[in-house]
Amino acid sequence: MYGLKEMLSEEKNRLQKIEEKTRNQLKDAPKGSLRISKSNKHIQYYHCTEGHPHKNGIYLHRTEEKLVRQLAQKGYDEQVLRLVEKRLRQIRRIAEEYQDDEIEKLFLREHEARQKLICPAELTWNQQLEQWMLEKYEGKGFNDGNPIIYSERGERVRSKSEKILSDYFYRKNIPYKYEKPLLLKGYGIVYPDFTFLSKRTRKEIYWEHEGRMDDPEYARTAIKKIQTYEDNGIYVGDRLILTFETETTILNTKDIERNVRRYLI
Repeated sequence: MYGLKEMLSEEKNRLQKIEEKTRNQLKDAPKGSLRISKSNKHIQYYHCTEGHPHKNGIYLHRTEEKLVRQLAQKGYDEQVLRLVEKRLRQIRRIAEEYQDDEIEKLFLREHEARQKLICPAELTWNQQLEQWMLEKYEGKGFNDGNPIIYSERGERVRSKSEKILSDYFYRKNIPYKYEKPLLLKGYGIVYPDFTFLSKRTRKEIYWEHEGRMDDPEYARTAIKKIQTYEDNGIYVGDRLILTFETETTILNTKDIERNVRRYLI
């Protein structure tokens, strides 16, 4: 499963934070444990400590509510710590051996002549990318009044900012599709400015550049479209990249590079 290695790393970090927090809480926890019983529809609390002559524990009066809460928290924290330690051991064991592309590497290690005789269990990344790039689609098209602007790749784009983006991708050898149609339920067909195939997840990623965000009507339409992306399970910061411009805030290379490093490399 592509992306599992990263997911395991994220889960390990999450569990390690819980482990650290829980251990710190247990350092200050009182000795013993809490026993809870019910008598005449009333809940009673008892403090049980190892070696104490009262096996069922010492009754805790309602004035000792703080101790009751501390003991209850301690019991819960001990369970959490045992579970977290168990899961961390499992994750470390899996992550040590697991590689996202291990099946692909098996095929690529074969001699070139043998590769031609084999039908791989799944397409290699280069094969998937080539297949994706060969898929035909019909873009949005241009009206007579649209400015005539061409990218370095030789395709017509709608704005200078889109030319800056497309030229950057072209120079960096980042494969993309310009205005490939996408159906969003509840909205209709949209034409994301740029569509990419993620090497990490093998899913499409969409880049929308919103260039006139100080125009109220344009901004309302853009926000509605972004909300519809998320309604369709395509979330900003996951499979949707956004860049913005106004008359005073223009697209710059740093913004492009930051997003490329985070999502496309």
